[in-house]
Amino acid sequence: MKSIRDFGVLPENVADVNTTNLQTAIDWASPRGAALYVEPDAEPYRLTGGVILKMNASLIGAHGPVGRGTRHSSKAQPVGSVFATDDLGEPLLIVEHATQVRGIQFWYPKQTLSDPEKIIAYPPTIQASRTNSAQGVTLSALTFYGEYIAMDFNCSPSVICEQLVIEHCRGYPLSGEFVRIDHCYDVPRIVHCHVNPANMRFFASGFSKRVVDAVVARGTFAYAIDHTDNAQVIDVFTFGTGGGIRLGAASYGQLTNFDFDCVTVGIYKLGDRDFNRNWQIAQGSITANAGPRLADVHPVIVEGQGHTAITSVEAFSGDNPVVTNFGESRDFLLVRGDKRLTVSVVGSRMRNYEAADPITMENPQALVRMVACVDKHERLLEKTIGKQ
Repeated sequence: MKSIRDFGVLPENVADVNTTNLQTAIDWASPRGAALYVEPDAEPYRLTGGVILKMNASLIGAHGPVGRGTRHSSKAQPVGSVFATDDLGEPLLIVEHATQVRGIQFWYPKQTLSDPEKIIAYPPTIQASRTNSAQGVTLSALTFYGEYIAMDFNCSPSVICEQLVIEHCRGYPLSGEFVRIDHCYDVPRIVHCHVNPANMRFFASGFSKRVVDAVVARGTFAYAIDHTDNAQVIDVFTFGTGGGIRLGAASYGQLTNFDFDCVTVGIYKLGDRDFNRNWQIAQGSITANAGPRLADVHPVIVEGQGHTAITSVEAFSGDNPVVTNFGESRDFLLVRGDKRLTVSVVGSRMRNYEAADPITMENPQALVRMVACVDKHERLLEKTIGKQ
């Protein structure tokens, strides 16, 4: 492992010089399978976008994820292994096959904290290559400050991504999109990730209530997966986004140990056929209470085809001063569409919903079975709804 300073990447340099020098360092590391150390400093390394992390190369920093930010001794900024950018033209890092980014903080110093009209729509911080397939990418212990889209792996059928691991990452994307994955056909993993507007509290305070409301109003999802085989999503959190997770129509997998707080929709599960469009969802908590209209607030929405197995999922609500909210959801589960689908709900607790019944059935072909559940009146709920 060599320091990026050995190649002239320095805190005192202007951004375009550092970008050129960092690309030279990566060009050296790629054929060797080498790692580059982002040496910590009191000042950030400023970069422009478009850095290509070529196959076999790694960028390694000094930090685990720092969920409230590091802090300079006298200035409102982070310290350590920090990349800072204001580039609106290209993603900051474009990753190829067999690459790793670990222990780095990404900072957008010009991003607004208070005015939703001044949100800067930066390109994604990290994006999969659109020309060389990103297969075998590890993104670990990363922290994002002021990003618009953190990690973009929305690939195409012709240039796919596979074996993607995203773990222990923190941020609050002002688009509402933290991780998005498409056309990933070999077990992507999103584990131990945390989205929260107080992510910069130690050095710059959190985002204002008006900004959080604007992020929620976008209706986007913190996590989104489509065209994916057997995805694994474990221990993920979001607060103050339009949605928790979108499980796309061409996906299947497992979602466990999650918390989606102050969202409009917790889980949105689709399916484009009845084979391999099944999600097992377990051991989670959803607080769906925010958004433009109460009629749109649902902890879970299921439509399309396939099966959804929900076990030990609690949905409740209440007021939170950080975001404008209704203090309740419309229901627990909305089932819609016109094709056959099935849902099982076992051992789940349903609270603080406005409707008379926790299940809103708008699909005449669907079947929902509830066992050992508890409704908002603390009554046992065991029921079959829909077409047998």
